Amino acid sequence: MTSHVKDRRQELLQAAARLFREKGFAKTTVRDISRAVGLQSGSLFHHFATKEDILYGLMVDVIELNTARLQRAFDEADSAASRVLALIRAELEAIHGETRDAMTVLVFEWRQLTEGRREDVLNLRDRYEALWLRALEGLAAEGRTAVESFTLRRLLVGAISWTVNWYKPTGSMDLDTLAEQVLTLALKNPEA
Repeated sequence: MTSHVKDRRQELLQAAARLFREKGFAKTTVRDISRAVGLQSGSLFHHFATKEDILYGLMVDVIELNTARLQRAFDEADSAASRVLALIRAELEAIHGETRDAMTVLVFEWRQLTEGRREDVLNLRDRYEALWLRALEGLAAEGRTAVESFTLRRLLVGAISWTVNWYKPTGSMDLDTLAEQVLTLALKNPEA
């Protein structure tokens, strides 16, 4: 794939993510996406055969990108608590940073995929979640959590994902402070 084709593909995925987040997958048309990037609607089909291909492509890309970010954050941390904090921070950045639209679409629109593609996305998500469970199990092994790791992750994913509805990056709290606040929720004895 040439650089120009790759760039155009990314441009289409970013425009689609924004439109899917704003209007929903069902209400966004191929024409809307084409118009957003200045293409004739038929030209979009040189990159993606269907609107579902676009949705699937953006979900795969955002999971792979953020799994790599999570892995780096995990690898760079030197303790169980710092690993969990690094993962919280990385996930908050994914939700509020450059991948915000795609992450929001992933959370709310994954059911729009056909069964086989849904399974593919869920399998990719499982790799992402495995990093979280390793980090949380590290905290549990130190006796620093009061909740079983899988349940704690489900609670954290809900809390972190929901920040898209209330957190303002330009507000008085930065992402580092928010990440520390979320970590406090995860710890059995935050002062220890």
